[in-house]
Amino acid sequence: MSGDFIELLSPAKDVECGIAAINAGADAVYIGGPGFGAREKAGNPVTGIGKLVRYAHIFSAKVYVALNTIIYENELEGAHKLVWRLYDAGVDAFIIQDMAFMMMDMPPVPLHASTQANNYSKEKIVFLGKSGFKRVVLARELTLDHIREIRQATGVELEVFVHGSLCVSMSGQCYMSHAVGGRSANRGACAQPCRKTYSLVDEGGRIITDKKHLLSLKDLSLSGHLEELVDAGVNSFKIEGRMKEAGYVANVTAYYRKRIDELSRDRSHIERSSYGFSRLTFEPDPVKSFNRGFTDYFLHGRKNDICSPDTPKSVGEKIGKVLEVSKNSFELEGGKRIGNNDGLMFIDANGVSRGIKVNMVKGNAIFPESVERLYKGAVIYRNYDHAFQMALEKNGSVRLLDVYIELSLNGNIIKAKATTGSGHSVEMEFDAELIPARNSERSVSDIKACFMKSGDTPFLVTDVDTGTTGNYFFRTSVLNGYRRALLEGLLTYLENYREELLPLPGGEVDYPAKKPGFEANVSNSKAREFYMERGVEEIEDAFELKENTEGLRVMTTKHCLKYFSGFCPKYPPKNKVKDPGQLFLYDGERRFRLEFDCGKCEMRVYH
Repeated sequence: MSGDFIELLSPAKDVECGIAAINAGADAVYIGGPGFGAREKAGNPVTGIGKLVRYAHIFSAKVYVALNTIIYENELEGAHKLVWRLYDAGVDAFIIQDMAFMMMDMPPVPLHASTQANNYSKEKIVFLGKSGFKRVVLARELTLDHIREIRQATGVELEVFVHGSLCVSMSGQCYMSHAVGGRSANRGACAQPCRKTYSLVDEGGRIITDKKHLLSLKDLSLSGHLEELVDAGVNSFKIEGRMKEAGYVANVTAYYRKRIDELSRDRSHIERSSYGFSRLTFEPDPVKSFNRGFTDYFLHGRKNDICSPDTPKSVGEKIGKVLEVSKNSFELEGGKRIGNNDGLMFIDANGVSRGIKVNMVKGNAIFPESVERLYKGAVIYRNYDHAFQMALEKNGSVRLLDVYIELSLNGNIIKAKATTGSGHSVEMEFDAELIPARNSERSVSDIKACFMKSGDTPFLVTDVDTGTTGNYFFRTSVLNGYRRALLEGLLTYLENYREELLPLPGGEVDYPAKKPGFEANVSNSKAREFYMERGVEEIEDAFELKENTEGLRVMTTKHCLKYFSGFCPKYPPKNKVKDPGQLFLYDGERRFRLEFDCGKCEMRVYH
């Protein structure tokens, strides 16, 4: 893939989601295997992944398998066996965090460095490219200028998240879930403590902010910045969501497919990395799928709208303000249509999110199950559009690949060739009984009509060159048999086609840090060997291997509660607030000490 090829990469919770993504226009999907994936509840059997691979390859789309947890010593052999099983299933790349894979006898499949490898600094990303990674999945916190700087420093493929949930911590650097409950994010078992309520308190226990979702971020949406990202040198646009259902995946994928295609039309040198076209049965709109409100995060620097403190749940689309509240109903301003069974939400006067299910709509009056705590002026959001969700559940969208068929005669042999828009072709020969046609024009028409059919295959036959076969008469049943055999042969060829997959050669270049600490997430001897061979002098065991984690850093984040609360010394608000000194997060049971590195513009959370 060169800089001129833009890939749309979608998540797959399972095979069904993967196929939905492909049908909606994804150029590639990423899916978890039966183990070692950073979403332990999104594992899939190798046989299922093989099925997805065969379907994706029809359209020259790719399947990447996420094996991006850290690996314990007793799991090394199992991880090694798994990558070879997945290779036999035809996968196109592995997404990894643990450098133990770099020290194994690996199949000839490219490696992508997961964002869990904490791919934030230019030096780290250059190192990964020189070490043999074909692609690096960049940290979500990077600015556009930082991405440009990285592109200038390395030719490695760059993948960027453009949509979906945001981890508040820098990926791979969150140990909070493991510290408080033994469920490691780096092992795929994050309990999402960032979505809980916390109070921000000072050293004396004074409450600055009480019981808010202070670490819960809005969802990412960079749909309005795709052109900038292309110009910055990004190769792959990634949608987050390996826990999301097929409807969500199809909707968001179709939306980004549309945006990328619009961009490609304006810039003829930009090409997509797969083939075929989608016929949708719905109009994509990501606002109508699960979202906590949207942010472009740090793409253009720090902003104060990245947090969703009132609720970690789906907010959806803003509908309008309440005009009147009656005993059993209410009215809204604005002209957006509300339907029966829609789900609405608002923030009540106490700052608590409240859900409303719509039972009935009569004219301008909306009758919910309850109007409790609803008030005039409340801002209403729709987080469940019943009609839209029904359309998604009935999603009959398909993806088709254009095919051109050529026929010719060699004696009593019909030669048939089918060529796809992706440039692949198959040829077949059929014995034929040649009966001169009484009307060659009619014969050409009949032959074309038979070969233009494609049945339930994923093909759309765009044209048929009959050659000299039009001089002869053939029974319709015979022609149909030829066509079926030809298209079935083409389908089998595409399903089993595999590009030559060779990992990039890597050298033993020096790692950027001599003493990287436990944040390097080294949990086995092979990963330790990898770093020590690359100039590391001392390395700690991973956080998960430590017996005592009291006092250790459990999160590193660009989300700053000093900035959020209005007393940031670097970006002071107009109305300055006195710095309260040492701050803590309090969850009702324990306090987490906060430190602020204003030079790096980072907040650190300590156990």
